[in-house]
Amino acid sequence: MFKAALRAADHGCLRPWRFLVLEGEALDNLGQLFLKAAQADEPQLNEVQQSRYLKMPKRAPLMIVAISKNQEHPKVSVLEQQMAVAAATQNLITAAFAQGVGAYWRTGAMAESAVVKEGLGIKQEETIVGFIYLGTPAIPVKQAPSLSTEEFFIPWQG
Repeated sequence: MFKAALRAADHGCLRPWRFLVLEGEALDNLGQLFLKAAQADEPQLNEVQQSRYLKMPKRAPLMIVAISKNQEHPKVSVLEQQMAVAAATQNLITAAFAQGVGAYWRTGAMAESAVVKEGLGIKQEETIVGFIYLGTPAIPVKQAPSLSTEEFFIPWQG
């Protein structure tokens, strides 16, 4: 899975990605960090809400935090670098499913939180592209809808 991620398209060979691998106690620590971030926004969280934040990272036994190391470059924009990290993340997920490992990509408020970024050591110029949960699915994996390629791939004649 990790090797598949590193094969993503990468204009300029900048390797604009880095990945944090969390399991075991690190997931508990991330839960504490998520709670701290949530309490910074809403100090009066009740016990149920607090428990929810503490449990969020434990949805799976392994989590990968995908990070874009945004670099100044004359030909490769920050957006293109972030797309390369997204491509690397998708490669990782595709490889996970190919090996029978469940994978789920999440973003949301915790990916944008300054508290979470600081706690994870995310630098000012970096972006969290997503939290990837990996493990054995507890429920059957939903089948992707069958889409018509003609609806999305349209011939262009100029």
